[in-house]
Amino acid sequence: MGGSGSRLPRDLLSEYQELTFLSKQEILLAHRRFCELLPKEGRDRAFLTRLPPSKMLTLPELRANPFCHRICQVFSTAADGEGGLSFEDFLDMLSVFSDAATPEIKSHYAFRIFDFDDDGTLDKRDLENLVKCLTGEGEESRLSPTEMGQLLQNILEESDIDKDGTINLSEFQHIISRSPDFPSSFRIVL
Repeated sequence: MGGSGSRLPRDLLSEYQELTFLSKQEILLAHRRFCELLPKEGRDRAFLTRLPPSKMLTLPELRANPFCHRICQVFSTAADGEGGLSFEDFLDMLSVFSDAATPEIKSHYAFRIFDFDDDGTLDKRDLENLVKCLTGEGEESRLSPTEMGQLLQNILEESDIDKDGTINLSEFQHIISRSPDFPSSFRIVL
């Protein structure tokens, strides 16, 4: 794992295993991958270091995700709102995206990731951002304003149970519960 400063203490390893959905091997791999993102001289301070999103996005598993920036923001405990992740934030992220995480946990975090304005609901603007992330911004994949409006209307008609013009967490979880493939598609494997 590099220098002796980059080793994960046994008591912390056990604690992380109890607090996450990750195995000891997965935690050790996560620690190694996190330390690899640090400058060599900073690896002995891995538990005190917060990596900026630009560094986290060098991980191919994260960079390939269309929601990579939102993922960093949602899992960051940094007070500055910039999305830098500590090792524990990184473990939390990997835990939620692991195969062992429950569908309820996965859907809760998916909702938070899709709630771009962090207001606790998915409104038309959030849904439009969601669609743009999934379809891309290229000319060939961009929806016309009419197509986007129709798609958003269809999503709300299907999902907005209380007809308030937004999708709340329980409505979102209801939708997800009808999609048996969701848990396996909402994952990141290092």
